[in-house]
Amino acid sequence: MTTTWRILGRHFRAWRVWARRALAWRVWAWRTGAALALAAALVPCSAVELKVSRDALNRTLKAQLFNSPSGRYYLKGSPQSACYVYAEDPQIAFDADRIVVKLKTHARLGKAVGGACIGIALSLPAEVSVAPDGEGETIGFRDARIDKVSNHEELNFLLTPFLSRQVPSGMKVNAADLLRKSLEGSTAQSGYKVTLERLKIHSILIDGDHLVVDADGDLSVQ
Repeated sequence: MTTTWRILGRHFRAWRVWARRALAWRVWAWRTGAALALAAALVPCSAVELKVSRDALNRTLKAQLFNSPSGRYYLKGSPQSACYVYAEDPQIAFDADRIVVKLKTHARLGKAVGGACIGIALSLPAEVSVAPDGEGETIGFRDARIDKVSNHEELNFLLTPFLSRQVPSGMKVNAADLLRKSLEGSTAQSGYKVTLERLKIHSILIDGDHLVVDADGDLSVQ
């Protein structure tokens, strides 16, 4: 009788070990399956839509160009110069399929004599419009049209390249960087590290007060 109970005890202990292993394997399989399902759902990632507000573009332009303590961008001279030309207070608006940038320009044109500028003083508005354009993973701008400048030849000589080149370049936004920043908290929230591997912009449209960016991208999950 004692031998029989010993045999039954060994079988019972072996069954318990097998049951624990089976349960552990099922938990591992469920977790692995969940991770694979999540990866399958996220990689590759297509039809990414990103919205960039008009205010965000305005902040970008100010941060890129108008980032001096006074908020001015000097086209000629400096705060210490007697004669100077500077632009300030950029304001962005959307008009149909174009982006309009309005600026205030101030100039003292002439010859510096004894710390003073002997010449003329001008305070005029300036305006340029651009079309949004995708460049790989960057929101860029093309087809700059100068809609308002002064009638002064010397001032326009400085304003024209500034409005047509520096202003559009100052608004460029890297869409991939924006998405990567938004994914930085994915590990803490889900337990999985989600990384943007690639982004390619296909089209950009203006919708109300936003640029709507359609793109394709790839995400990796770890």
